[in-house]
Amino acid sequence: MKIKTNLIKESRIAWFPYSQTIKSIIISALFLTVIQAPIQAQDSLYTRPSWWFGVAGGANLNYYRGSTQELNSTFTAPAAFHNGNGVGLFLGPLVEYHRAHDFLGVMLQVGYDNRKGSSDEIKTPCNCPADLDVNLSYISVEPSLRLDPFKSNFYLYVGPRVAFNVEKSFNYQLGINPAFPDQEASPAVKGDLSKVNKTQLSMQVGAGYDIQLSSQKHQTQYVLSPFVSFQPYFGQTPRSIETLNITTLRVGAAFKFGNGHKKETITAVPKKENIVPVAAAVAVDQPDINFFVTSPENIPVERRVRETFPLRNYIFFDLGSNKIPSRYVMLTKEEVPLFKEEQLEVFTPKALSGRSGREMIVYHNILNILGDRMGKYPNSTIVLVGSSDNGTTEGLLMGESIKRYLVDIFGINSSRIKVEGRDKPKIPSEQPGGTKQLDLLRAGDRRVSIESSSPELLMEFISGQDAPLKPVLIAGVEEAPIESYVTFNVVGATKSLTSWTIEVMDDKGNSQNFGPFTEDQMSIPGKKLMGDNPEGNYIVTMIGQTKNGTVIRKAASVHMVLWTPSVNEETTRFNIIYEFNQSKAISIYDKYLTKIVTPKIPQNGTVIIQGHTDIIGDESHNLLLSLARANDVKSILVESLKKAGRNDVKFEVYGFGADPKYAPFENNLPEERFYNRSVIIDITIRK
Repeated sequence: MKIKTNLIKESRIAWFPYSQTIKSIIISALFLTVIQAPIQAQDSLYTRPSWWFGVAGGANLNYYRGSTQELNSTFTAPAAFHNGNGVGLFLGPLVEYHRAHDFLGVMLQVGYDNRKGSSDEIKTPCNCPADLDVNLSYISVEPSLRLDPFKSNFYLYVGPRVAFNVEKSFNYQLGINPAFPDQEASPAVKGDLSKVNKTQLSMQVGAGYDIQLSSQKHQTQYVLSPFVSFQPYFGQTPRSIETLNITTLRVGAAFKFGNGHKKETITAVPKKENIVPVAAAVAVDQPDINFFVTSPENIPVERRVRETFPLRNYIFFDLGSNKIPSRYVMLTKEEVPLFKEEQLEVFTPKALSGRSGREMIVYHNILNILGDRMGKYPNSTIVLVGSSDNGTTEGLLMGESIKRYLVDIFGINSSRIKVEGRDKPKIPSEQPGGTKQLDLLRAGDRRVSIESSSPELLMEFISGQDAPLKPVLIAGVEEAPIESYVTFNVVGATKSLTSWTIEVMDDKGNSQNFGPFTEDQMSIPGKKLMGDNPEGNYIVTMIGQTKNGTVIRKAASVHMVLWTPSVNEETTRFNIIYEFNQSKAISIYDKYLTKIVTPKIPQNGTVIIQGHTDIIGDESHNLLLSLARANDVKSILVESLKKAGRNDVKFEVYGFGADPKYAPFENNLPEERFYNRSVIIDITIRK
């Protein structure tokens, strides 16, 4: 029992020198996976091979533990040897089978496997040093399961090792006693170890990373795969006597090659005569999955947008400050006479982030819009309700800073402005029991709410403390509209696939990859697909990963035309805004949608409704929430049209969740997140 306990202890010690090496290599491979994942553009005329052949080579870092003394039947060392280390060669052919993006595959390596080592120097009873070199070599057969946990170039493998001994020599050297330096050294003792096990059955676990050396434009493709494997001492006892065992860390690389298959293309479905469709669609069928691409024909329009933009009646304050943040536009007394609500681009905020554009310019002028309107309507009054988690006193100070600005700069009589302080707003974002993303929620609750009962300040047909301020009319030019995007439809994806990607290849063989996606439909702007090409023929391949682990491919030939503008279309846009996590709170907008929005819809018109959320919350929840908001707006408009005796309107409804490709604003500031909780209604009028 004592010997067994020592062996376990020694094996744990043996693990320590190279445990950090394994961790470093695995972390490096994961880092490479993250770096390479976003790379989307690559040549792709052939599939990735499933069968790979090649050669693997590397260094065996051998760690000797345990004891050995009787080297063979004719020679026993005067003292036992214990620990040792050595580096041996591994070299041999390999074969692998694994399909691209599959979780499981198989590997087989057969090769020369050297486990030589030199024992640590010992002292013999004569006080003489002694050294022992052992050269053990095997032919190893190593079948393994290959595991692809991230569906990337990084992989793990595990399996048995069967080894057949082919060499077992040793070299023993006894030195001289340092007390007698003139003594002659004994000659080296050489020979073969006795009682060596002819066969070993052990195991290994490892990790590797496939570096593609050639693109999918070539049929024969090459891969270089650095790898590391750990082969513990279990089963690696080389002799049937004594306690010597070997633990091995192998570090090396494999060079592999394989042949891909030519990708099949499918001819587009021909158009029927005398029919000029708005969008050309092509389809490929397969059980459970139907794939088709809708590429709209070019509609040469420059969409003039006349937008009714709501004013969020909140001013958000930075943490630890009761001063109005610098991102809000602050005027001087001299600038007030020049301020015009319809020319807000003159008064831009000091810091404006990315996608915010003209809409955020409007919002960041909210104090100036409010001051201008109160000056025009001298009987209007407001209540400023400051909310701070630091207490009502700070909430009051936040409200007072806004009051002071309106009084000092716009000359509003202070009696028309009341200030209140609260620790939480009346409609808080942070809910009791909430634990996730509290920093974002609390940033949204640190604000001053503008309340009023003066109709001239408020949105039409809406009243009460929570009523929004009257919206602002702004005009601009929209880039490619959502209905001009190329739409990829994978009917049945949600049910049958875990994910799918899209490969788009032009007639020159250049390709781009997009994804992965999980929903049944995904739209991508033509500009992103085509660059500056005005039109062209493309092969679109859908690569889907089924829930049972297989990969399916479907291809379609599509003619795409880039959306280009001219001036002959106008869109009227309305925005409906929501409180956090709400989809049923739009009843206050019923009259507005019925009395203001519905009459703007022309005969046989098209209404495009887009639902959005901020980034707070789970992705799948936000998708459902945004779609619920959009469908709520649609149901009100449909009912209003029905009461007017109309059923001529076409609706397109989209739920984008918090997808940054479609979000109206960034999500860095609380006001941007609040404005992203919205539904955008586009009513198109062609001239």
